[in-house]
Amino acid sequence: MLHDPSHYTPPPIAEPIHLSARDTDILRGLASQVAEITALPVHKEKAELWRRLNDLDSVRPMVWINEIPWNEMNVDDELTLRAEHPWARDQECELRRTLYQWKHLPGDMVVGDYLSCPLAIHSTDFGIVEDVDIVRTDETNDIVSRHFHIQIQEPEDLQKIKMPRVTHNEAATEIRYQAMCEVYRGIMPVRKVGQTHIWFTPWDYLIRWWGVQEALLDLVLRPDMVHAAVDRMVDAWRMELDQFVEQNLLSLDNNNTRVGSGGYGYTNMLPGSAYDPAHVKPHNMWGCSNAQAFSEVSPEMHWEFAIEHDLRWLERWGLVYYGCCEPLDGKLDILRRIPNLRKISVSPWCKAERVIEGIGSDYVISHKPNPAILAESVWDPVQARKNIRDFLDKAEGRCHMELIMKDISTVRYAPKRLWSWAAIAMEEAERRVG
Repeated sequence: MLHDPSHYTPPPIAEPIHLSARDTDILRGLASQVAEITALPVHKEKAELWRRLNDLDSVRPMVWINEIPWNEMNVDDELTLRAEHPWARDQECELRRTLYQWKHLPGDMVVGDYLSCPLAIHSTDFGIVEDVDIVRTDETNDIVSRHFHIQIQEPEDLQKIKMPRVTHNEAATEIRYQAMCEVYRGIMPVRKVGQTHIWFTPWDYLIRWWGVQEALLDLVLRPDMVHAAVDRMVDAWRMELDQFVEQNLLSLDNNNTRVGSGGYGYTNMLPGSAYDPAHVKPHNMWGCSNAQAFSEVSPEMHWEFAIEHDLRWLERWGLVYYGCCEPLDGKLDILRRIPNLRKISVSPWCKAERVIEGIGSDYVISHKPNPAILAESVWDPVQARKNIRDFLDKAEGRCHMELIMKDISTVRYAPKRLWSWAAIAMEEAERRVG
């Protein structure tokens, strides 16, 4: 996610990184374990399976787990951070989570053979930060309940939405890159990586500033204002993208980068023939969009107030992923009007038969099993298997599919539930080989 509408992200600072011998040893030890994993041939095999899925030539359903409640997952101190320097702790956290997921819930995870050093890119964002009351049920969890205070009420309030300015602190990038090269020398290569996949979702922002009920009522009461608001958001995102292109800050995502709300982006369709390795452009990459607040909005209004505006963004990308949590089984006809559409999110609230029949083998079904099963008072692996098997049985031989377990708010501090789900999902997926 490029932005977080809950706060302003401060610009990166070019400050020296000096690690203790202890911190360096911790990172090198963890990276050595990751390097051993990356050398396994299974990663090339899994990458090829993902490629075939996204190229509509799938061998079997693919499985991936994301949006994990890491605050509940620590077992035997596998996730306990031991480094002291803040930069080292960030590195350590990423390495430990990679090792943990590979060990306990890999699914069809692919571990890359290099470590990424993100470019120190900053965007001034869109001018408004959500004004919100928060209620927590678990102080260690980032998942909270929010009540938004309205900041967009009248047409003139749309001027609060500002056009972003993008900068790249090259000095900060170089400091971080050199630090990584020094720490991981002889263990794993390090690559500078720019902005990869961009989470484009205007309505996720607008409802935080406008209010959910208020914004949906205004689809009828003040449609001109709604059109103006979405247009301004698309303008802002496009202006930001133009700056990424001008400053040569984009990096390919046809690899083990997550695209949309689904799985990896491996495909032979990208970067395409019009590709300059020295300057990645949007048409070499995946695009995405969704309108999660439009779950109960008619197909006609979904098109008019969301997708029709989104096309100014979506037309710039080589392939497109659409959707997230909103049920789209009754809106497949309008989705087919999106150019270069390749993957469609199928949330737990879709009617299975209708979505399978409507999508067929024309696109990838990005199926999201319901994570609520992981939060039940008693873990029921039999029901978990039945849920997965029922959907796969309905789609047998008819669809290209990925199973994406995400939006996991809690596992009730019983991480082995998620380990078990991952194992069950893989067993069911591998039953469908060929």
